[in-house]
Amino acid sequence: MIEVIGVKFREAGKVYYFSPGDKEIKRGMHVIVQTARGMEYGVVMLGNVMVEDEKVIQPLKSVIRIATKEDDEKEASNRQKEKEAFPICKEKIEKHNLPMKLINVECTFDNNKMLFYYFSDGRVDFRELVKDLAAVFHTRIEMRQVGVRDEAKLRGGIGICGRPLCCTTYMADFQPVSIKMAKEQNLSLNATKISGVCGRLMCCLKNEEETYEELNRNLPIVGDEVTIIAEKKKGQVQSVNVLRQLVKVIVEENDEKELREYKPEELSFKKRRNKKLELTEEEKQALKDLES
Repeated sequence: MIEVIGVKFREAGKVYYFSPGDKEIKRGMHVIVQTARGMEYGVVMLGNVMVEDEKVIQPLKSVIRIATKEDDEKEASNRQKEKEAFPICKEKIEKHNLPMKLINVECTFDNNKMLFYYFSDGRVDFRELVKDLAAVFHTRIEMRQVGVRDEAKLRGGIGICGRPLCCTTYMADFQPVSIKMAKEQNLSLNATKISGVCGRLMCCLKNEEETYEELNRNLPIVGDEVTIIAEKKKGQVQSVNVLRQLVKVIVEENDEKELREYKPEELSFKKRRNKKLELTEEEKQALKDLES
């Protein structure tokens, strides 16, 4: 076992382990630590705690110091510098007529480096841009290309649910999301309804996927033929309500069709545990629209 603290550098970033040394550090404190990018100012998410050795990547770096009032002021100054650097870099990009979109600017705590995040469809020759920026800010300049999902994470925003984006509030990493998750949850495969502000499938489709998979194991698939146990009649599944665990079945009686609602335990059908969900032609086209 080894004693560590957990430090985060972005609101929705990863938590990294550092050695507290002989310091007693509590959650919510700010600390100065040495990282691959240089000295950084981070917030403590996990106070002194013992963890298993295999969970720690060695060598474990130590906390330089608990942030002082001067450190807090310097961090605030750096954040202001980032805001001022954004329009300057944007102006330089337009000056060089580069096919890139500036997303965000970050400045390391020790002012040793400034990072400019941008989006572009292809490679960009930004050598002249870097020279101009270095002449203005007198520090190392690093350009980092990001994708559309990273752009949404860096910029932030409000989702169609009316809440701040998941990727900017709590998601440290992007999880793989598929169109079949939307189908499993009986959502409309309309691209505008299941896409996030980044234009890709909404990350929240992943949140309840395991729950829906478990609930769906007790239900037949729409279109399946089922047997109503008590009535000893056959019918065809018209729709299912996953959360309420109810099945609507079309039953034919006296040459008339009637729509009735049953609980899954009142029906006999082949369990779907190993049955794959197949996409219709319309749904396949919706998938193509999302990928284009």
